[in-house]
Amino acid sequence: MNNSKINHDTEENNNKPSAVVSGIGAWLGRTRFVVLIAVAAVMLIALSLFLLGTVEAFRSIWNAWDKMFSGQLNAAYLTVEFLEVVTVMMKAVVFYLIGVGLFSLFISPLNVTVALGVLTLSDLEEKIINVIVVILSVTFLQHFILWVDPLQTMYNAASLAMVVIALMLFQHFRQRVREDQKKESPNIQAKAQKEMFEKDEEKHRITDDEIKKDED
Repeated sequence: MNNSKINHDTEENNNKPSAVVSGIGAWLGRTRFVVLIAVAAVMLIALSLFLLGTVEAFRSIWNAWDKMFSGQLNAAYLTVEFLEVVTVMMKAVVFYLIGVGLFSLFISPLNVTVALGVLTLSDLEEKIINVIVVILSVTFLQHFILWVDPLQTMYNAASLAMVVIALMLFQHFRQRVREDQKKESPNIQAKAQKEMFEKDEEKHRITDDEIKKDED
């Protein structure tokens, strides 16, 4: 019995990674903090776009009232100006989602991302695609309202439809893959996040339950 115990302990020691490998693994895990550079950059872009959108909104409102009192108000052009403000704001939202999403996924979880449903990188991609579709739709609506070149507007509509269909199909197939992954290993990701963010452990420990699920 003692011999079997010794052999078992020896086998476990042989399976353990060396100190060098463990050190490299810990260092590689810490490199996730380089994402802070990207977070800072995209958050600055988001802030700039929000400020530019606010300035553009005030300018459009001022021009609208000025033209109304002067009797030169054009409802179509006014609507297009306001839609341009919406486009700028939605672009700011895209960069904001990328910033808080990357921070929550790589640095520390945030309640705002959980509330928005951004728990994985796939969730972040899905939210960004949804906002991009809105931006494309608003851009087409601007051309449709002006109706300067009907033929070009129809070309834009066809191009927009193709892009939106491609993005929706991409989302559909990604959703199916994500659901299959959750069925096979529903708690592995949550366990890894808890170890990394709360226990400050960079190395993932493969449990017997994970092995049994793969074998099944």
